[in-house]
Amino acid sequence: MDKINTGDIVARLSYGGDIFFKVMEIFNDGDGKEYARLKGLDLRLLATSPIDDLQKVEPARVAAFWHSFMTRNHEQMRRIFQRRQEEHRQRMNRATGYAENKIESFDVPGSVLHIDGDGDYLDLCLTTYRQLGIPAHGYCIPEEEQVGELDALLRTHRPDILVLTGHDGIVKGTRDFSDLKNYHHSKNFIEAVKVARGYEKSKDDLIIFAGACQSHYEALLAAGANFASSPQRVLIHAFDPVFVVEKIAYTSIYDPIPLKDIISATITGFSGIGGVETRGKYRLGVPKSPY
Repeated sequence: MDKINTGDIVARLSYGGDIFFKVMEIFNDGDGKEYARLKGLDLRLLATSPIDDLQKVEPARVAAFWHSFMTRNHEQMRRIFQRRQEEHRQRMNRATGYAENKIESFDVPGSVLHIDGDGDYLDLCLTTYRQLGIPAHGYCIPEEEQVGELDALLRTHRPDILVLTGHDGIVKGTRDFSDLKNYHHSKNFIEAVKVARGYEKSKDDLIIFAGACQSHYEALLAAGANFASSPQRVLIHAFDPVFVVEKIAYTSIYDPIPLKDIISATITGFSGIGGVETRGKYRLGVPKSPY
């Protein structure tokens, strides 16, 4: 077997190689065996595995994975821009009486503060926000430190939408999914949501997405999140928060957003993302100044 090194892309043999991981650290646990700390390439998943259960993924398979990843992302974005064109025609008709572009308009989408426990995932999300025309500020802050940093960041940026995510998971062997002690970071996300609701009580004035893979969905909603993961305690995709945010940021303040429209726009779907009825944060502006 090829030697496994930090930075390698690997798969776990005992799981049939179903998920690709990046090796973040190699360590000895004191039992004479080597272990690796792993991070999912596209799923918000951390794992620890014995080195002898890992297999390097060939460069061609890694390249094919990223090609599929980007193709799926581009297709999702194509559908988003197609949807926006139709919605723009409807809004112009409502605002000006003209369905055609007789008056030039401008967009004022909802703004985002995204706090993520993982810098790689945050960079992917910020790049996608830019491509989607969503104003966003992002900070990489470990999950357990988010609660202490949040109030100052909210007061600095005054966002319409707050995203609190990173990594989470259920403690191995857990049978009681209602006990917060059985989750790695759900309690941290919940405490941060409570701080955000202390800053802004209204779920329409500050819309919150919170959680990561296998997070305690019910407790996050009870704390005040509009949207959360993970109803079925499944793994969620790195881009799921972005596609939830996009639908909110570009839905008119006049309109409630059907939950099926928000959640069906994600990659994971209803098993990984859920929430409560929420209004959009987009405003249409007319006319656009020539200056």
